[in-house]
Amino acid sequence: MELAINRKSTMFRLREELIDRLKQLAARDNRSLNNYVETILMEVAYNTPNATTRAAMAEAQNDESLTTVNMDSYESFLQSLDLK
Repeated sequence: MELAINRKSTMFRLREELIDRLKQLAARDNRSLNNYVETILMEVAYNTPNATTRAAMAEAQNDESLTTVNMDSYESFLQSLDLK
């Protein structure tokens, strides 16, 4: 037996351009605007990184040994990885 999901109607005032873009993205995923926006909000509200992930993110942002990857072509990409 499935449990009903309680939903509450609410109103937001958003820019027209944003609503148009969200409608495009929802249509691309074959979803309703409501479902698309609800999915995005659920992801933001409930997918918080744990301590290990936050530490890895901070390390990646502050690592001075990071190098730029060349994406001009596959060959240049491989060369820029400097795999030794």
